[in-house]
Amino acid sequence: QVQLVESGGGLVQPGGSLRLSCTTSGFTMDAYAIGWFRQAPGKEREGVLCISRFGSTKYYTDSVKGRFTISRDNAGKTVYLQMGSLKAEDTAVYYCATDLQPLCHGNIHAYWGQGTQVTVSS
Repeated sequence: QVQLVESGGGLVQPGGSLRLSCTTSGFTMDAYAIGWFRQAPGKEREGVLCISRFGSTKYYTDSVKGRFTISRDNAGKTVYLQMGSLKAEDTAVYYCATDLQPLCHGNIHAYWGQGTQVTVSS
């Protein structure tokens, strides 16, 4: 079955960096877009970034432009979210997801990982 597993979260100081990984199984990852989403305490889940099967990226929020990037390793069936210049407001549970579509979209996705906590604090 379709599975996505996030890793790499943790506690980081403001201005620091983290790289999150989304390891997939149960489907042909290179044929589909994979997105990263996040949910902060008391807030609704929001889209962060997505990468299409063709490698094009889509930002769902302007707040991470210039600080976050997304990449994919099809052979390793993994998508990465590189986060830099982290701010307290980036604190959230980060999820990767796919809707088994080749292009990115911000609608509800069918398949989600369990999430990984990112806490930005001094």
